[in-house]
Amino acid sequence: MQITINGQQREYADGLTGARLLEQLNVPAATVVVELNAEIIKRELFLAHVLKDGDSLEIVTVVGGG
Repeated sequence: MQITINGQQREYADGLTGARLLEQLNVPAATVVVELNAEIIKRELFLAHVLKDGDSLEIVTVVGGG
């Protein structure tokens, strides 16, 4: 299946969850905000969500500081 992540199309196997995707990208789940198909999704829901062909994601890393 094809998924667009931050504007780049990528190929993944069917049945991929949000949690597994972040693992494959080496991105800690606690440090990101995810927009799925133009809607921000709660982290817990995204981690359990099974991605579908054609999904579009924007993954933004949260940075603290001051």
